[in-house]
Amino acid sequence: MKKLFFLFIAVAGLMASCKNDSATKDAARAAVEGTTPAATTPAATTDPNAAAAAVPSGPTTTIQFMEEEFNFGTINQGDVVSHTFKFKNTGSEPLVITDAKASCGCTVPKKPNDPVAPGETGELVVEFNSAGKSGAQTKQVTVTANTNPPQSFIRIVSDVKVKDAAAGAAAH
Repeated sequence: MKKLFFLFIAVAGLMASCKNDSATKDAARAAVEGTTPAATTPAATTDPNAAAAAVPSGPTTTIQFMEEEFNFGTINQGDVVSHTFKFKNTGSEPLVITDAKASCGCTVPKKPNDPVAPGETGELVVEFNSAGKSGAQTKQVTVTANTNPPQSFIRIVSDVKVKDAAAGAAAH
């Protein structure tokens, strides 16, 4: 009987280490200690994207971007370019942009800090630094606001031309 108990403990321990799941570890620990495992909270609190995707709790409105994508065309590697995305609050409540996050550290969005009244327009500036980039580039910005759905997406596109080192040296 003791051998069966220890075999169960070993198997439970292996399962816990393989899955790296706290609920499984709690169950194995409880089996060893002869107690009942504590209730666990859902893993949503550890997911950094869970809060951003949640539907706003207050009044919602709607947002309409005049353009969802802007193409810078061909730019030189190392250029820093920016574009202003204009949008309109098409709903009946003040629009509050709580976050604007880019898909890459080379892209920096600057959101308005103040609410945008219904029917009014606002601007969101997106700056792209092409240092270290080459070829076709597409960067997405996720805009989180008191809208439903709470996230909107805008994109910038460019073709980054690599500087020719030999041509640059000859020019000096």
